[in-house]
Amino acid sequence: MDGKYGQPLQEPMTRLRLCFLAGLGLLGIFVGVWALSAARSELEVTRTHLGTTPVTVYQAPGGEPAPAVLIAHGFAGSQQLMAPFAVSLANAGYVAVTYDLLGHGRNGSPLTGDVTSETGAMRNLLTEMRAVADYALDLPGVDGRLALLGHSMASDVVVRYAADHQQEVSATIAVSLFSRAVTAEVPKNLLVIVGAWEPGLKQEGLRVLRLGNRDAAKEGETVGDPAVGTARRLVFADAVEHIGVLYSRESLVESVAWLNGVFGRSAVGSLDTRGPWLALLFAGIVLLAYPLSHLLPRAAPERLGANLGWKPLALLMLGPAILTPLVLRVLPTDFLPLLVADYLAAHFALYGLLTAAGLAVSGRLRRSPAARPDSPWAMTAFAAGLVALYGLGAIGLALDGFVLSFAPTEARLPLIAVMIAGTLPYFMADEWLTRGEGARPGAYPLSKLCFALSLAAAVALDLRGLFFLIIIIPLILIFFVVYGLFSRWAYRATAQPLVAGLANALAFAWAIAVTFPILGG
Repeated sequence: MDGKYGQPLQEPMTRLRLCFLAGLGLLGIFVGVWALSAARSELEVTRTHLGTTPVTVYQAPGGEPAPAVLIAHGFAGSQQLMAPFAVSLANAGYVAVTYDLLGHGRNGSPLTGDVTSETGAMRNLLTEMRAVADYALDLPGVDGRLALLGHSMASDVVVRYAADHQQEVSATIAVSLFSRAVTAEVPKNLLVIVGAWEPGLKQEGLRVLRLGNRDAAKEGETVGDPAVGTARRLVFADAVEHIGVLYSRESLVESVAWLNGVFGRSAVGSLDTRGPWLALLFAGIVLLAYPLSHLLPRAAPERLGANLGWKPLALLMLGPAILTPLVLRVLPTDFLPLLVADYLAAHFALYGLLTAAGLAVSGRLRRSPAARPDSPWAMTAFAAGLVALYGLGAIGLALDGFVLSFAPTEARLPLIAVMIAGTLPYFMADEWLTRGEGARPGAYPLSKLCFALSLAAAVALDLRGLFFLIIIIPLILIFFVVYGLFSRWAYRATAQPLVAGLANALAFAWAIAVTFPILGG
């Protein structure tokens, strides 16, 4: 293939078509940001810190005194993730308060104590909730009444807090509930919301609903009396799973209606149904990446990669996928103060090293004779920097503004560097494995599927230790899809697999290091 470095390798496209796609992407980004910002435009949003805990208050200006609703996120989340509930409840007249739990988001204090023990880390989370609840009850515009809302891991926190403070907490909303602290009497006025695609948690919700000889109680039916605190209700939000349940219109409608019923209020207000607007925003960011990829410099004289047929590909994909969870089952992987992220780093690293070893043994790490002279490593690094800048900048800003904390605190910066040591071997080896002039169509997504299955096998081998990875695996798959597109377009422009390998390794290391909870002693 002829041409000079710095020139695009892919087939030419008309400038008009590229400009049209770029304009379409920018329009999606603009409309998405405008719509997401408009949902809270009529609210007063106040940010502060209680010690090291970041807290955000949402309330309508000039409203009548109203109950406070304390909202807590789940594992590896942050307060941005709970904004749909906060905005919707504030628009309905409540004073909504979100915060970053210990070790999460921008909270400067680690989560200390045994996370597998009900008397370990839970005690510290309850102490933190006590401080935030006291702050919420003292806010101007709060009438002295309090409700709690928690998702996933925090559903257990809010249930236990409500059980310990029955005179203070009038209602509890548990989203994706799993908690053994629920009894037939506590917490008071409990609404359980579960995604219809969460089969295990649906059964848990039915168990909770039927406590106290309510064997005939059904989903969608309210039992008990909110006036005396015995009301219970279970809702299966249609067509959503563990994360989608947070963006479900049904979840928001049920939450507002439940609190209105408990507190004798009727205001509803506009709901923050941000799901479609988030989809539009990220679709615009991904679409814009395509025309921008045409500006990347060429980094190799021909398309580099292993260029493998299906049989050797299958061997090099299945070998690491099977061996990695088996080997790590007997090796220590507790070396980072990030809950289960240290195992994930080890899985990435070993998987990548095994893939690279297979490529080396098969002789597929060598480049062709035409590719050896004058290899422009500076051009490769420059192109990788551009791809990483867009992936972290555009995606990161959107995530941090509307989904979850993505900006690292000072304590997380060294963790990013450590995580790169794990992600770099995997993404470099995997990019080389699935690329080449005659690379098989579908090899790239198949290799990512093998990695996800390998991770699932690791969870199955150590369910207690790696349970929280079950929540993360779907998010990893989403990242694979988005950054896989970036990878494909970068490779078409540069002909160098290592461009996307470097960029994606940094993006994944960053995402893991800034979202997984930091643990203390």
